[in-house]
Amino acid sequence: MVARRDSAVGEQDSDGSGKKVKSIKNAPAKKAPAKRSGSGATPGATPSGESHTALVRRARRINRELAEVYPYAHPELDFENPFQLVVATVLSAQTTDLRVNQTTPALFAKYPTPEDLAAADPAEVEEILRPCGFFRAKTRSVIGLSKALVEDFGGEVPGRLEDLVKLPGVGRKTAFVVLGNAFGRPGITVDTHFQRLVRRWKWTEETEPDKIEAAVGALFPKKDWTDLSHHVIWHGRRICHARKPACGACPIAPLCPSYGEGETDPEKARKLLKYEKGGFPGQRLNPPQSYLDAGGIPAPPLGAG
Repeated sequence: MVARRDSAVGEQDSDGSGKKVKSIKNAPAKKAPAKRSGSGATPGATPSGESHTALVRRARRINRELAEVYPYAHPELDFENPFQLVVATVLSAQTTDLRVNQTTPALFAKYPTPEDLAAADPAEVEEILRPCGFFRAKTRSVIGLSKALVEDFGGEVPGRLEDLVKLPGVGRKTAFVVLGNAFGRPGITVDTHFQRLVRRWKWTEETEPDKIEAAVGALFPKKDWTDLSHHVIWHGRRICHARKPACGACPIAPLCPSYGEGETDPEKARKLLKYEKGGFPGQRLNPPQSYLDAGGIPAPPLGAG
């Protein structure tokens, strides 16, 4: 199968571009192989029952297909430098990137540097961060990490994993977002979307983020890790949703052992698509030009509309 970039969106012309695209119809429903258990388990068997070589080939093909569907995939947090990215990523916990993007312009306008945020009045920061939820804890984290940057790293965001995870509020997931997108150093971002999809695709049965990271990382060259993370996360947000995956509008349906868990009717599935795939605004107020060129619509600022 060769899935083109717009195959995920069906016969859609919501942005007025006049472009029409093909939908995937009658994708074969695939059943996941029955799990082996006990002494009858095949030594070295993968979660899907494939050989390891077959799993690697299928996983890499899925990534190639998604690269055609989302050639403009990028971090969905607005940022202009590593400091803004690490703060925004910490703020994104248990809220949407959209809400963070609508909140950070006021934060960075008032506190543009680690030195500024480190010396900030917590009450003032809390008021700015209120829309993000958990604003008191997040205020402590961003002020704390700013103080650590000033005191321990000369006001600069470090470019090493072992240093980043020492910052308040920064774990491995946040660190890999920063390393991959601010420093160009490969890393796998295991967020909730990534965890859900790699298990649906039977790439791994692990449930702990660090073990998922290791299992999936072993299937791909290290140079592909950052882009892979973007492809998987974008697909999880737009098509392969947690509760109602749009199986009938999915460009990788023939490669998915969980096909059929969601809506398989193409017309009904198209109605489930989100963001630019559904003709709606994305999450960034200031997305890359490649996203705009592909028909993506910027998100509105806080309070607009």
